[in-house]
Amino acid sequence: MRLTREERAARRTAFRQMNLADKADYLFTYYKLPITLAALALALVLSGVYRQATKKDVVLYAAYLNLSVGEDLDAQLNEGFLSASGYDPRKTEVYRYRALYLSDNPSEENLQYAYTSNLKLLAAASAGQIDLALMNREAYDILSRNGYLMELPELLPASLSPVLEPYLTAHGDTVNALEVSGLPLFQSAGFPETVFLGVVTNCPRLPAAVEYIEYLAEGSGT
Repeated sequence: MRLTREERAARRTAFRQMNLADKADYLFTYYKLPITLAALALALVLSGVYRQATKKDVVLYAAYLNLSVGEDLDAQLNEGFLSASGYDPRKTEVYRYRALYLSDNPSEENLQYAYTSNLKLLAAASAGQIDLALMNREAYDILSRNGYLMELPELLPASLSPVLEPYLTAHGDTVNALEVSGLPLFQSAGFPETVFLGVVTNCPRLPAAVEYIEYLAEGSGT
């Protein structure tokens, strides 16, 4: 209902005579919806500004398949690589797809988990947002069998070949992974099984992927 001029004047007079607490209560009571909407709009704006300010450029995309990677190793695989390669960890990152699960015969309770992981990997590959896979034997066999990993010998610099040759792993006739469990960086991680690293077929950031392998090899005598 629209107020008359006299009524509006009376309310203004009454408002001026209120103490601070009463004024706050009055404003909240009569303007609750506009205040709430304004607060939500401000929160959205601030959230967007924060995300933009803290957004990092992705140097590489890596997937952890059937592996639980501890915080210390995860930091070495991200910030450690970035610092060693001259990137600024405050502005760049190795994006990691964590806790993905691949299996030819998932148990009933893990069936949905495996299905979702497959969808995430397919979506990442379609978007050109996956370069490396860090995985256990089962995941390595699945990716190899489906032709998702590149042959490594032709990718590695000649200076790395003598160092990494003992760790090269073949699936059939294709040498397409490194058994990184034997590298110093991984030896103290406590993995219960062998861990492999592969470069994904059609890797969009191949030079950075090779640089990453060089970083992993640094503790092996290079």
